[in-house]
Amino acid sequence: MDKVIITAALTGAIAIPTQSPYLPFTPEDIAEEAIRSWRAGAAVVHIHVRDPKEGFPSADLNLYRMVIQKIMSETDLVVCLTTGAGRGMSIEERTQVVPVFKPELASVNMGSINFSIHPLGKRFKPEDYRFEWEKTWMEGSRDFVFRNTFTDLEGICQIMEKNQVKPELEIYDVGHLYNASYLVRENFLKKPLHMQFVTGILGGIASTVEDLAHLNSRAYSLFGQDYTWSVIGAGFPAQFRMAAAALGMGGHVRVGLEDSLQISKGKLAESNAQQVEVAVQLARILGREPATPDEARSILGLKGKDKVQI
Repeated sequence: MDKVIITAALTGAIAIPTQSPYLPFTPEDIAEEAIRSWRAGAAVVHIHVRDPKEGFPSADLNLYRMVIQKIMSETDLVVCLTTGAGRGMSIEERTQVVPVFKPELASVNMGSINFSIHPLGKRFKPEDYRFEWEKTWMEGSRDFVFRNTFTDLEGICQIMEKNQVKPELEIYDVGHLYNASYLVRENFLKKPLHMQFVTGILGGIASTVEDLAHLNSRAYSLFGQDYTWSVIGAGFPAQFRMAAAALGMGGHVRVGLEDSLQISKGKLAESNAQQVEVAVQLARILGREPATPDEARSILGLKGKDKVQI
């Protein structure tokens, strides 16, 4: 595939503001990051929202609406909304964005995993934290199980289908591919599938070329050619190493401050657009051209921007 879909994951629900002054958490800043990423070459933006005062992950529909409206009024980006949302949120809170906004694309996490960032807490002293919630949030991830049971998965897939939303399947480990295969067999998912291989999260598969090749090989054995895929490499340098590997293997790429806060060793990225620019450069070096949003819609079989409810 000559065209590569570059996704920018703008803020996520993992990093804390203390880690980077460039992590956006007001709706205005998140939307502006999307616009800058679009100008840099992104075709898709992955959206979480946060409390605009302290940066805590949020499920507030009004915050989502503010972000989506600004993005869609100024760009032709594909908006991919999260149904992972943030730690401690119910499935109902996590999925409410789907029937309300009916996005073209939304994430579906394909299984329950331990999901932790607690080792990062060793880098900070108590007085280093910018907001009171951050230390507890980081240390508390040691006991966090990211819940995605089969009941949850079946329900989310049904909500997606009812609202004509394409699921982006978040694959954190090999077993998640078999979960997706089960959902296809039981008619909760319809091919062709679109998968995001998430590598480098503590609790999931590692960010290695061998692991990425294994994920893709297993996906091919289960789904033949009826899928597209993209990759996430969590942290630096995994983000760009995995991007380069995916580009060489014919996959698509996700970058952004949700996944890594650095642009080079020891240097913080000042925007999502900086990381998109690197992904564009890598793609062109390897003979691939960034897809436009409309080309991404065609590749993924999306319903179109005009079907989104804002």
